[in-house]
Amino acid sequence: MTANRRQYTAEFKAKVVLQVLSGEKTSSDLCRAHKLNPNVLNRWRKEFLEQAPSIFEQGEVGTEQEQKIAELERLVGQLTVQLEILTL
Repeated sequence: MTANRRQYTAEFKAKVVLQVLSGEKTSSDLCRAHKLNPNVLNRWRKEFLEQAPSIFEQGEVGTEQEQKIAELERLVGQLTVQLEILTL
């Protein structure tokens, strides 16, 4: 007897957890409505809260990467101009 495990998208999990955290609905209401085990919802909530700070860190990393890309593009432009001058 193999039970089929349901898989939920990250978007669905976030939506359900946000409903709990905002007080829009209670955990028991959501578990009943979506046929979830309360332990599953508690795990999602715990994971969400643990990873929340990393959302803001990713923005900083993206900015650093964008700055590095811009710097490299400027360097490529300078080298291209120097190469054109030397080939004349």
